Amino acid sequence: MFRKLTPIVLLLCAVHTLFGQTSTENGEKERKGRPNIPGTISVDFGLNLPFNKPSDFSLSVWGSRTVNLYYQVDKQLGSSKFSVHPGGGFGLERYNFKNDYTLSYIPGPTSPFDTLALVPTTTDTRKSQLIANYFDALMDFRYSSNPSDPARSFKVSLGIKGGFLFDSFTKIKYREDSQTKKLKDKQDWNLSPFRYAVTLRIGIGNFSIFGTYNINPIFEKGKGPGQTDFNNFTTGISLAAF
Repeated sequence: MFRKLTPIVLLLCAVHTLFGQTSTENGEKERKGRPNIPGTISVDFGLNLPFNKPSDFSLSVWGSRTVNLYYQVDKQLGSSKFSVHPGGGFGLERYNFKNDYTLSYIPGPTSPFDTLALVPTTTDTRKSQLIANYFDALMDFRYSSNPSDPARSFKVSLGIKGGFLFDSFTKIKYREDSQTKKLKDKQDWNLSPFRYAVTLRIGIGNFSIFGTYNINPIFEKGKGPGQTDFNNFTTGISLAAF
């Protein structure tokens, strides 16, 4: 799914470049500012950094990443430098295990298979991941130093968001009989069906850095690997198309 987003990101960049310039009478290019579009499309690229996690939940930082694709409406609060930005979109999360472990259900005390655990893979593993995809609704509260020129304005945003899980699976990439194969196991894996988070963004113009803290645990309470509870923090960069 991350690869499918690449054409979208390239298209957004191309549209931004097209609308951000106009030709003068002598053929030179000059900046025109943002097009008259009632909102903003943005793409976040971030790294997932869970904390208070069990030791077996060992992740490769660069492989454990987030891609968010959001659309938000821009609502200025009168003539002030403050604005609100409701919106929604997709949050695509992946956690890449660096110790070649994967998730599995093992016999528990109350039912045959009710305890989630991290277990070693039995194949010649090249990559083992947990993927979780969400639909998010969000609201940002923003301060802009120069609202009349957002392309050059310094901005600080505090935001909240809530999402629901619509797709989740583990994926193992391995070698067998001199061939590279992939194994997907689509289950909910005891992941929390809803998530709630707070976000901070700081940037200039269409570029910003962000941090997101998930208030509730990644997995349902008491149902994570080894019956643990732990949260996720994401940090990265954000690019706005309009």
